[in-house]
Amino acid sequence: MAARRGPTFRRRELGKELRRLREKAQLTIQEAVSGLGFSDTKLGRVETGHNGLPRVEDLEKLLDRYGVNDIDDRDALLTLHRDSLSRDPWMPYRNVMPSGMPMYMGLETDAREMRAWHPMYVFGLLQTEAYARAQFMVAKPIEETTTQFVENNVQLRMERKQLLTREDSPLFLRVILDESALRRMMGGPDIMREQYEEIERMSALDNVTVQVLPQKLATYRADINFAVLDFDAPVDPIVQTEIPGTITVTDKQFDVWKYNQRFDSMRSEALGPSATAGFLHQLAREL
Repeated sequence: MAARRGPTFRRRELGKELRRLREKAQLTIQEAVSGLGFSDTKLGRVETGHNGLPRVEDLEKLLDRYGVNDIDDRDALLTLHRDSLSRDPWMPYRNVMPSGMPMYMGLETDAREMRAWHPMYVFGLLQTEAYARAQFMVAKPIEETTTQFVENNVQLRMERKQLLTREDSPLFLRVILDESALRRMMGGPDIMREQYEEIERMSALDNVTVQVLPQKLATYRADINFAVLDFDAPVDPIVQTEIPGTITVTDKQFDVWKYNQRFDSMRSEALGPSATAGFLHQLAREL
């Protein structure tokens, strides 16, 4: 089956190739855009994949400046550019996303496998609608968000869950949840019981594995959320990290290796996947 390649991936691929061509031509970003009618900031965001390059004329000007004269090479880049301009399905929600989230969501859609750790809340792709709404409602008066903001975020989260059940190559997900995330009350006992049942239901899928890291263990715990995404070859894996209000995405080999090490360390100490259902039942009884 052909690998999925959405518009975010295409923008990122085009940006990396433009940066390679610029560096091969031994030009700074400022030198590359001089006299072309757009800013070095714009080109910088294109090279990192955060922005597209809407005008094909701008791409052709850059290729001329970089000395790309081979017709096949130019055609390949122009095709990549055209594919990068497709509309991402999450665009209606862009105004409610934290910085960096649009890039991450576009890549998440193309991922084959994900390994994630969440120390504070139930991982988003496992959340029920009621739990997600309760999480946003708790923050609503503090962050002064609107009810529409809350509902848009809840809807977006429910749409993202479909990655796990789509017919066309569902995402393989392995999640480690800290026990404290499962004990943190969101919305009341009924919502928490429903959430425990949902985790058990999702973990029964062949492509989903959930493990719990008990509080009583004196072991390593990463202090921030992160997810490592793998793609079909030859695409390099990425790691996404999160601090409040900001999502960071990188494909640097050292960073990916570092977070894989952290995940493997916690996975080796966490309860086995077969113990997850029993652990959730015990939490429900305690409620």
